Amino acid sequence: MTFKCPGQDMRNLLVSLHKCPDCGAEVEIFSDEARVRCPKCGTRVYREKVPSCIDWCASARQCLGEERWKELRGED
Repeated sequence: MTFKCPGQDMRNLLVSLHKCPDCGAEVEIFSDEARVRCPKCGTRVYREKVPSCIDWCASARQCLGEERWKELRGED
């Protein structure tokens, strides 16, 4: 009998949908992947959000401008 890690069992994979940061296409990322390339534009899409200055810098809103700041925060 061989031992197999449960994380490698294809029956336990989960998929999550992520938005491509460049073209906005919906990209599937499986639970065993950290990143994939967008099938539409080829940009790397990461499962976890990459930290940005808007997350920690008090001047980000002023520096980026109101429109871009809202866009990056996901506000419409």
